[in-house]
Amino acid sequence: MIFSDFIKALGQIDDRAFRRVLFLGLGLTVALLVGVYAAWLTLVDTLNDGPLVLPFVGEITWIGALLGWGGLGVIILASVFLMIPVASAITSFFLEDVADAVEAKHYPDLMPAPKVPFSEALIDTVTFFGVLIGANLLAIIAYALLPLFAVPVFFLLNGYLLGREYFTIAALRREGRVRAKQMARAHRAEIWMAGVLMAIPLVIPIANLFIPILGAATFTHLYHRLAETPKR
Repeated sequence: MIFSDFIKALGQIDDRAFRRVLFLGLGLTVALLVGVYAAWLTLVDTLNDGPLVLPFVGEITWIGALLGWGGLGVIILASVFLMIPVASAITSFFLEDVADAVEAKHYPDLMPAPKVPFSEALIDTVTFFGVLIGANLLAIIAYALLPLFAVPVFFLLNGYLLGREYFTIAALRREGRVRAKQMARAHRAEIWMAGVLMAIPLVIPIANLFIPILGAATFTHLYHRLAETPKR
């Protein structure tokens, strides 16, 4: 059943609303990376303004070059590990657009869902982003202690967090916060499995650009299936 939700979401990938969210997400991601690297280049330029003189060591002229070459590698490596939380945060802002498109095509008899206030959506997104980052930082300890289990722990952890967040946001539009959380608890295992399905491709270049959108659509279908919403 989870795969059928995903297949239906995949079949709508060329939808205008989906493309809009994709381009917005891509633009924001590129802007973020450019901003981070620009800040790094500013630091390198500052250090290259003149030789760095350290007591008992003397002049150090190679530190700017080291930061310049090493900085690009650090940013690329960091972008891989931060792709899941960053993509999830971006998706949370535009989930309503994707959900509206899914409902317009597959559940046309529904009344339009009330819009979630921006301030409320912002608080939820920042809170989730913080939990996701904190959990992954703590998980580094588990990776170090149990290296053989690092990969499954990574996907199970992020699958749980992504599934809970995506489903809660999808259900929140129709059920309200209390009922959305009740449904999430009642269907915890299925939501977790769907979250893992979304988390795995997020570490794959190019594919990770589409998965947040497909995840939002998939969990919209998942919510309506669990709520037994009549569909076309």
